[in-house]
Amino acid sequence: MQTTHRRQLANAIRALAMDAVQKANSGHPGMPMGMADIAEVLWNDHLKHNPGNPLWSDRDRFVVSNGHGSMLLYSVLHLTGYPLTIEDLQKFRQLGSHTAGHPEHDAHLGIETTTGPLGQGLANAVGMALAEKHLAGQFNQPGHEIVDHRTWVFLGDGCLMEGVSHEACSLAGTLKLGKLIAFYDDNGISIDGEVHGWFTDDTPKRFEAYGWHVVPNVDGHDPAAIEKAIAESVAQTDKPSLICCKTIIGWGSPNKQGTEATHGAALGADEVAATRKQLGWNYEPFVIPEEIRKGWDAKAKGAKREAEWQQRFNSYKSQFPELAAEYLRRQAGDLPKGWNESAAKYIADVAKESKPLATRQSSQASLNAYGPGLPELLGGSADLTGSNNTNRKDSVSITGTNAAGNYIHYGVREFGMSAIMNGMALHGAVIPYGGTFLVFSDYARNAMRMSALMKQRVIYVMTHDSIGLGEDGPTHQPIEHLPSLRIIPNMTVWRPCDSTETAVAWADSIERKNGPSTLALTRQALPPQPRTDQQIANIRRGGYVLKDSDGTPDVILIATGSEVGIAVEAAGLLQQNGKRVRVVSMPSTNVFEAQDEAYREQVLPRAVQVRVAIEAAATETWYRYVGPSGAIIGMTTFGASGVAKDLFKHFGFTADNVVRTVTKLLQ
Repeated sequence: MQTTHRRQLANAIRALAMDAVQKANSGHPGMPMGMADIAEVLWNDHLKHNPGNPLWSDRDRFVVSNGHGSMLLYSVLHLTGYPLTIEDLQKFRQLGSHTAGHPEHDAHLGIETTTGPLGQGLANAVGMALAEKHLAGQFNQPGHEIVDHRTWVFLGDGCLMEGVSHEACSLAGTLKLGKLIAFYDDNGISIDGEVHGWFTDDTPKRFEAYGWHVVPNVDGHDPAAIEKAIAESVAQTDKPSLICCKTIIGWGSPNKQGTEATHGAALGADEVAATRKQLGWNYEPFVIPEEIRKGWDAKAKGAKREAEWQQRFNSYKSQFPELAAEYLRRQAGDLPKGWNESAAKYIADVAKESKPLATRQSSQASLNAYGPGLPELLGGSADLTGSNNTNRKDSVSITGTNAAGNYIHYGVREFGMSAIMNGMALHGAVIPYGGTFLVFSDYARNAMRMSALMKQRVIYVMTHDSIGLGEDGPTHQPIEHLPSLRIIPNMTVWRPCDSTETAVAWADSIERKNGPSTLALTRQALPPQPRTDQQIANIRRGGYVLKDSDGTPDVILIATGSEVGIAVEAAGLLQQNGKRVRVVSMPSTNVFEAQDEAYREQVLPRAVQVRVAIEAAATETWYRYVGPSGAIIGMTTFGASGVAKDLFKHFGFTADNVVRTVTKLLQ
């Protein structure tokens, strides 16, 4: 393709980007204008995709980690034939529009993920590339490579300054993710101006040290140089690649290019007009001439590529029918046939057990029960496998030379682990779960928030869930973490009190397709609670009556996790004193709140206003349940270093203290 024609194709991106930002009077024109030439070469000559079927399973994945430049992606999707109209582009950043400032995820429109929080898109891309390599190891057979696609990612200086880029890219090099290719928009500008005042890393050497293949000093405005760098990177099969592209932010703007003025604001009407003249773009806003549209249109090419893949898959299916059926099931996100029955049987069996266990051990037992029948369940831990109990009897570690396993050693990388799991979930055909201590959810929080925002099926196994972890002391004892996670929209938090509730929590988390789950699990052993079949069924409703009184209760005790046993013991003491007591186990407030009003009233009748909530965590979120006539036994300070039983007594988590609290309320 001639360079002049390529430039005109790239200028279509520049024009649409500056027009949309100008119309919205909000946005970031600089990155799309600076990376337009790179995008043109990649999308027209290398990216394997089909605008007619954005969900084709073997498509390449394209991630914009410097997601403020989302108008580049919107422009390319519109030009190549995805269901994103010119009217959508004209509504950039408007309420209800398909073209948000930071779109995050909408695969039906071709948006794999475009991240607002810098660096996370790069980590997501690592997860996508890891998922591709993992699935290829599980499904490909000699002569039948049905999983064979690349992950491409655009990123900027901000992504590389964020620490999550180190966590993710270090692991990507170790795991030899050869089909991951990143383009670094090395324009020397961030919001505050020229980055040499605060970012002087030798980026090529940094990535070489990670084990990446690096192509330095590529002219990001020269299609031939870009083409050569891509070809060199594609030839690398055992190393991820970083193509360092020297670009000019806002390229084409005669008075503002190369400055922070183009980064996060509209160019202004006069500068847009001057840029049109500079580019030789003699068309009205949002007008794309037919010859340019034809140069971008990828529908025919995409349909042909998918049809060729379908032929290969049909051949694969004829030779490996069981593998093909399994591939299609997992791509659809469906659980195996018979899952519901096997999960119900396991839960019923667990309910008969009488041995006290820490819920982290109950969690591992659940994994051992569920895992062998769920090859999509891809586990891991941030260097705490033996503490989180996230490994299973059938765990096989994934390495740089063996990606067909089912367990990832993430190292001490909580944030990176969580963002990588988001990428794997976005890729599809896997259900990732990963473990760390609950207190370190602070490190992972923004990625956990993104799991919820993007409605991804990611499971966070957070152990050592309270002061009950003991001697490690207050730095490791989570206090505010449970309530802070519960208030994240679309996050389901489970804090089970024994093996039965843990088994239910795992089943619910595996089945949940439209959002993440967090399992908060104990270090210390907890006694099993006896239940009827109906009570076992009601665990699924997030909160239920575990122990009841004859007649209307005088008081309701509400507890979670390790404090349920304390509530049951206290109820027994109170009943000996003639008090009618109901104990409500509330393993998931999120799930309970989703129940109908009649059920919630049945569990927590308004008429009973004397209520005590018991949880070894910050108290704020419990006021909605206890009301002005109730009390909360919780944590209002940090913890302390000591033996767990001594800490529980010191901070008032005893049956005797519950009895005293109830007695005072009733008086």
